[in-house]
Order: sequence, then structure tokens, then C-alpha cells
Amino acid sequence: MSLTQQNTEQLIAMCRKQDQNAQLEIYNRYYKAMFNTALRIIKDAAEAEDIMQEAFLTAFTKLQMLEDDRMFGAWLKRIVINSSLTASRKNDAHREVSLETVEYALTDTDGVAEEDLTKVKVNTVLNKLNELKDSYSTALSLHLIEGYDYEEICQIMNISYSNCRTLVSRAKESLRKKLQYA
Repeated sequence: MSLTQQNTEQLIAMCRKQDQNAQLEIYNRYYKAMFNTALRIIKDAAEAEDIMQEAFLTAFTKLQMLEDDRMFGAWLKRIVINSSLTASRKNDAHREVSLETVEYALTDTDGVAEEDLTKVKVNTVLNKLNELKDSYSTALSLHLIEGYDYEEICQIMNISYSNCRTLVSRAKESLRKKLQYA
């Protein structure tokens, strides 16, 4: 039976035995989702990729700590989120604006096909989300994009439940205001 036909639990058991082919298969199954998770928090593709790679290394070296093999994806995602939040806190508050962002802002959308207009709207929302304060952006990404509930966000961000609800509410309002003037 090839590795691509095995379920995740079987592959994790093989990874515990240091099977590099099984590790590669696990990586191939999860890397896109983990990269996107890191990118939404870090907002820098190169740094997000580094964080994702380090998360896989951490997961494979600490695999003995995982109690339930069925929870590997959630466990890996938690490693990525925690690493991303740590890196985000370390980053300087003064971030440079990428050239792509400036080029996008200068692009005219007249005569754009309907499906392209939808992409422009999605990109506008994501760009405005990235313009929010880090805490707002992180809270909204975790809640709306990653699907975490308030209790999970409280644990991830190390804040109280009431603070979390207030943070998400204020972040939504801030995003709403930015989108009104977009």
C-alpha cells in the first residue's frame, strides 16, 4: 500500500519510527493550510514559510508528546499559531508596505469581469484586515478565517473571555469602518 493511500494515523505511527517518506507525506498533506495560517498572522510570505517549516520540525521531533494521533492536524495548527504569534510580537511595530500592496491600490478596476471583481472584493477585505492593529487582525483571523471560538482564542492569545469578546467586537467594527472608506 502506498503512503498516499494510508490514513493520517498510520502515517503518524510510521513517523514515530523516523520514516522520512511518511514525514514527507504528512508534510505534503498539511503544508498549504499551515502556511496560510502563519501568513494570516505574520503577513510576510517568507517569514510565514520559515515558521511553517519550523513547526513541522518541532512536530516531528516532539511527536511522542502527541497523545491522540487523530489530533495531529489540530496539534500542528496550534504549534503554527503559537509560533506565528511569538514571531509577530517580536516584529517591529513599524512595518514596511510591500510594493504589491501599493501596486494593488493603484490598479483601476473599471472594465473588470464579474469573477475578477469578486476577487478584488476579497482582496480588499484581506488587505483591510491586514491594516488593522495586530491584535485586531489576529483575533479576527482566528475567529472568522480559522474558525476558533472565543474560548480557544482566549487560550491562544492568553486573554480573558470578556476581553476576547470585546477585542473581536472592536476588530469587526474597525474593519467595517475601513471597508466603508475603501
